[in-house]
Order: sequence, then C-alpha cells, then structure tokens
Amino acid sequence: MKVVHFDQVELEPVYAEGAEGAQIRWLIAQKDGAPNFAMRMFEVAPGGHTPYHQHDWEHELYCLSGTGVLVTEQGDKPFSANDAMYIDPGMMHSFNNTGTDTLKFLCMIPHEEPVKKKNLNPFADEEANNC
Repeated sequence: MKVVHFDQVELEPVYAEGAEGAQIRWLIAQKDGAPNFAMRMFEVAPGGHTPYHQHDWEHELYCLSGTGVLVTEQGDKPFSANDAMYIDPGMMHSFNNTGTDTLKFLCMIPHEEPVKKKNLNPFADEEANNC
C-alpha cells in the first residue's frame, strides 16, 4: 500500500525525443509493489507537448487541470480539466498544451512485465464455503 501527496514525488523531465516542456511524476510504479499498472502524472508547460509516438499497450488518462489537444492519426481532440481519455494500443498520439497554464493529467499504463505476487488467500486454489 502507498499513500503519497503528488508533490512528494520527484518531478522529472521527459527525455523522449520530440518532447518539449513535458515532465513526469511516477506516482505509483513497480518499485512500489504495484504488480500490474503504473500511475503517472504529467505536467506540460504552455506551448509544450509530449512526443508523437505509439506503443503496444493502451492507456487511460484523466485531465486534472489546463487545456490541451490529443493529437492522433484520426485527428485532433481538444480536452480540458475533468475529461477522461482512452488511447488504443498502437495508436500514434501526443498531448499538446494549448492553454496559458500548466497542463496536468494522470496517465495509467500496464507494466511491460507484470510482477507475479503470491496470493495470500489460503483458499485461492479451491472453493471454501461455496465462495
């Protein structure tokens, strides 16, 4: 288990080629014992953007503050605070800050190699009391 205020997590530059003014906080990651997913918080400066890229996994996003545009091969999709987004595996995408304030959004992705955790339930491999 982990409970942490976002500002206690290091804000790191996004070094990926094509990123400009983008930073990331790994709020929850494998190092925290999360076996399947990572929760990241991006902060993109006005005029900045993440790289235009694709990968084999999906992501789910939630915009915390600011305004931006999701750039995809299917066109640009504007978004702002309290909007949720889903990006398909293999879809080219980038997040551009179109506002005057820092764009902040949460992004959840699966780990490339999930951690196998031992189940502590003694009945995990059999039925108990019709459960």
